[in-house]
Amino acid sequence: MKRMLKSTLPLILAAFAVLFIAGTTASAQTSRHCQRGNINGRQERQQHRIARGINNGSLTPAEASRIEAQEARINGLESRLRGNGLTPFERAWLERDLNRESQNIYRQEHDRQRQ
Repeated sequence: MKRMLKSTLPLILAAFAVLFIAGTTASAQTSRHCQRGNINGRQERQQHRIARGINNGSLTPAEASRIEAQEARINGLESRLRGNGLTPFERAWLERDLNRESQNIYRQEHDRQRQ
């Protein structure tokens, strides 16, 4: 009995370790998937970045105005697209626009122009 326990205990522990690692990896992938495609969350984070840029002086009033106008255009587009339900193609379109705007915010914040 003791010999059988010694030989099967490492196998049982290994099986639990594999199950634990597989479960942790699956939950990490699920949470990443839920965060990707969160258009409203991205828009909110970009608004915070714009506000931070205005407050710390890294965005001039003219830059902030142009960025806000672009954000308003994206918000209007999103509203129109969500009216009929958002297709995967439309979601990708919005994501592309948000990516471009995010890059624009970064460039404007780091272009050494100050208020």
